[in-house]
Amino acid sequence: MKARKGSHSVFSIQLHIVFVTKYRRKVITSGMLERLHEVLANICIKTKCRLVEFSGEADHVHLLVDFHPDNKLSSLIGSMKSASSRIIRKDFAVELSKTYTKSAFWSGSYYVASTGGAPIERVKAYIKSQEASQD
Repeated sequence: MKARKGSHSVFSIQLHIVFVTKYRRKVITSGMLERLHEVLANICIKTKCRLVEFSGEADHVHLLVDFHPDNKLSSLIGSMKSASSRIIRKDFAVELSKTYTKSAFWSGSYYVASTGGAPIERVKAYIKSQEASQD
């Protein structure tokens, strides 16, 4: 992916994020996936991030996010999970009432990993080769 520019930085930060439904229940339908994609993409826009890819199955979703360093990762995740949970529970109340009695939709945990770029060993070798010149 192409690097982006901030006011004082150039960055390229891609994150693979996975959210799992509460109790790993298989409740996500194709209609929910479409709505989740819309909601999560809007949150990314509001936070200067970009939702590059989105997909999911009945009990989890995967996101590839082009992350903006103005954000705090845990705050972005919290915003994504709380807003999407609130909207999905409202829009699909009838379907979800059969499975969930409380307000949670997502599990309390999540998975996130950085992606892309050079392999870590290559980065380590590059940094090690950058010896400070001694005059």
